[in-house]
Formats: sequence, C-alpha cells, structure tokens
Amino acid sequence: MPRKSSSASENSDREIVISRVFDAPRELVWQAMTDPKHVVYWWGPRGFSTTIEIMEVRPGGVWKQTLHGPDGANYPNKSIFKEVVPPERIVYSHGGGREDGPGASFVATWTFEEVEPNKTRLTMRLLFASPEQRDFVAKEFGAIEGGKQTLERLAEYLPEMLKSLGARGRD
Repeated sequence: MPRKSSSASENSDREIVISRVFDAPRELVWQAMTDPKHVVYWWGPRGFSTTIEIMEVRPGGVWKQTLHGPDGANYPNKSIFKEVVPPERIVYSHGGGREDGPGASFVATWTFEEVEPNKTRLTMRLLFASPEQRDFVAKEFGAIEGGKQTLERLAEYLPEMLKSLGARGRD
C-alpha cells in the first residue's frame, strides 16, 4: 500500500534539507552512515568528535551519541529509528542539545539515491514541529552549516573507507 507523503512545499517552513552527491556506491554510503565504527570518523561539524554509546540501526533501535564541541561543550543526543530500508532510507526521531542547555527535537529522513554507477545522492530532511523550532535550531546550533560540514566530512571519509575495504579484499 503506498504511503502518503507530505509535499516539500507543505512543510518547507518547518524543514531543513541538505543534500550532496558522493563519488561512492550507494551501499558504501549506507554502510558509512549505519556502522558506528565508521560514523565516529565523520559525524558532526568540523572540529567536533563523536562518542557513540549505542547504535542499533533497526526499527525501534536506539542511537545514543554525544558530540564533543571544539569549545569543550558536550551535546548528548538520543534517536529512535522508526524506519530502516537498506540501502534506501532511514527515518529516526531525534532529541538532544547542549549539556545543561537548550535542546532540539525533530524527525530526520535520510534518503540514499543512486544517481549513476558509483555516485550517490544523500538527502537529509529534518522536520520540526513548528517553524519557530526550525529557526531556533538553525540559529542556536548552526544546523544548516553544521549539516553541510557533516556531509563534507563524510565526503572526505568515503575514499579512506574505500581504500580500507580494498586493502582487506586483497588479503
């Protein structure tokens, strides 16, 4: 049965959408996003590091991680995976924020689209409860620039991941 989906224009005032095409096969981009041993190397804006407590990529699974800012601030986050369709789509509800500070919640939808062989478009769509919450997160946490930097870091990591997998394939 087809799912009813909201149109982009219907929710555009409550969304942050960031997309990037990677020079990598869709399955590799999927693996980089869903395997915590890879996620720790690229997740978060420049200057941030990530500690993953748990990452169960399955419907109902939990993803608890803390971003550590360059200024020493910690940003604990907890997400619950709602939908996982390898290697096409991930949907999760997210809550988190600055330790002892303001927080944010939204539903994230990540789509992985093969645009040609060995090229993948990853689109992150964050849907907030209100335009005000969206604007707050964009301003308070720099979510738009932070999302772009996160995808830049992924783009930089994927060739290393490919090299590592290639080296293991020759063993």
